[in-house]
Amino acid sequence: MTRGYAVRLAAGALALLALLSSAACSDDAPPRPAPVSGGAAALPGPAPAGLALRPAPSGAPRAPAVTGPLTDGSPVAFADLWTDRPVVLVFFTSWCTLCAQRQDALSELARTHRDTVVFVGVASEDKPRELQQYLREHRVEYPVVVDDDGAIGRSYAVREPPTVVLIAKGGALLRGWPGGVDAPTLDGKLRELVLAS
Repeated sequence: MTRGYAVRLAAGALALLALLSSAACSDDAPPRPAPVSGGAAALPGPAPAGLALRPAPSGAPRAPAVTGPLTDGSPVAFADLWTDRPVVLVFFTSWCTLCAQRQDALSELARTHRDTVVFVGVASEDKPRELQQYLREHRVEYPVVVDDDGAIGRSYAVREPPTVVLIAKGGALLRGWPGGVDAPTLDGKLRELVLAS
């Protein structure tokens, strides 16, 4: 290899590198897709050590231990979620007016109790795009199960959204609110029925 050839080869490589670098930084680059809200990244980590919870009342019925796909397709088993903490199921749809009216306050309540209670959305009769828009607009940061065929809703006797269900650690069904519930009432019930401190 002659010296002139090596110089031209190095210059060509540098020009190609500069071209690739400028293309990556240009405004013509396609935008990155927004992360999927309600997917596996929203699942909770381990429960905090020493979490103080009230015992479930004896004789309480068992919540249906169903499995469903999250918005990103990841499977989630409800029984895995209530193994170490209480669970609040929020059944909703993006086109439900009452759901939308209450969602911001429920999202804030979920953030308040992030370490002690697992909130899980259950969305039915929704298109992925409208569902993602709803989750971003209402700052829903918890996992959301897609219940396309309504089987999960039927297992919880949900006739229409909104419906909220409270499940104790271990899976005892504590309370349901057909027609939904406002955040202050739900907060009071969490403190009365599941949170010991």
